[in-house]
Amino acid sequence: MIQNLATGHSGLTSNVFLVDGARTVLVDVGAGFDVVEAATQYTDDLDAVVLTHTHPDHIGNVDQVTDAFGVDVWGYDPAQPVVDHEIEDGEHVQIGDHSYEAIHTPGHKNDHICLYAPANGVLFAGDLIFANGGFGRTDLEEGDRELLIESIERLLNVVDDNLTEMHTGHGPSVTTNPNHDIELALQAAGMR
Repeated sequence: MIQNLATGHSGLTSNVFLVDGARTVLVDVGAGFDVVEAATQYTDDLDAVVLTHTHPDHIGNVDQVTDAFGVDVWGYDPAQPVVDHEIEDGEHVQIGDHSYEAIHTPGHKNDHICLYAPANGVLFAGDLIFANGGFGRTDLEEGDRELLIESIERLLNVVDDNLTEMHTGHGPSVTTNPNHDIELALQAAGMR
């Protein structure tokens, strides 16, 4: 089961996905709300935190989560103070009951990764792409529009027709033809 713990919370927070199963994981932790209280409505135990990237709206609650659950944080760049363990490009990470491939997708932020599990057709897209062809900002530090376009192209080459769910860093998840939304994002990002 995948549950967005940030549903109903406004302000500067990302979505926070609780994925339960063999390895119960939070994908991103959000900011500015009591994510621990939200998590304990569904689970008493957490095995890890996996970050799509380290912008403040995605990591603001990290101390709250690590203190409450005694878990380590996994991310692409171990030089970031909140990251305990590195996830390398192409590495597979157990989230819930499935193995997710980490796909390094810079352009929004240098340490950005997407996580894709072909076995269950689920993608955690972070802030690379959003529903209806939206794409991540490139006007922040480390933002690079050309690199973002390359990352979207790379993602399209990795995901296949099995993709059935795309969970994004902001806004609604996409559960109807998410490949189409990725293609729209590529088109929109390429427009000048």
